[in-house]
Amino acid sequence: MTRLSVNINKIATLRNARGGNNPDVLQVALDCERFGAEGITVHPRPDERHIRYDDVRILKTSIQTEFNIEGNPDERFIRLIEEVKPDQVTLVPDVPSAITSNAGWDTIQHQFFLRDLISHLKKHTGRVSVFVDPDLQMVNGAAEAGADRIELYTEPYATTYPKDKVKAVQPYILAANEAVKLKLEINAGHDLDLHNLRYLKQQLPILHEVSIGHALICDALYYGLENTIQLYLRELK
Repeated sequence: MTRLSVNINKIATLRNARGGNNPDVLQVALDCERFGAEGITVHPRPDERHIRYDDVRILKTSIQTEFNIEGNPDERFIRLIEEVKPDQVTLVPDVPSAITSNAGWDTIQHQFFLRDLISHLKKHTGRVSVFVDPDLQMVNGAAEAGADRIELYTEPYATTYPKDKVKAVQPYILAANEAVKLKLEINAGHDLDLHNLRYLKQQLPILHEVSIGHALICDALYYGLENTIQLYLRELK
């Protein structure tokens, strides 16, 4: 069964656009749980343009489902993980100037860094996941570095899916099969939506978790948050 973790960054973006506390990030997270989400994901960035570091601390005290914190492991991010101790930390190599994550780790080039970092973070979190492209070498590198999971970067899948869904998913099947051989669990995220999610799940039945934010919040503008979460859960089940 694939779990749905709702990324609430876009809720914080909307709040920050006007100041104040509307919408209330914590209340939305609690409502997502109440509506059926099986996890909450946040991705704090150094400029705090959406989720703020204080949001992360407040969320940790209140949410009941799995709490996943993703981000680039700079010094401040690592201190946050040490303090908050989330259920899962997902390491993403996005530079501060990036609008959104746009590539996975080169787990070969950064092998020693990732190995030391993962070893340290495992003292402060239940699980460490590494964001990777669907590349067998990168999957192997994540396993060698000591990761518990990989999160497959699915933007290339989402881009190719409307033109050729079989071609789009093939690298992900190969990467997932390699991960299973290496005893890595598998997450996926980026540009997944109501159009392409079901097929990915069908082709990767061993998928443990998807993290979805932007598309889900956009859909909620039309369908409402509760109904939208149920629609995404239906695609997964």
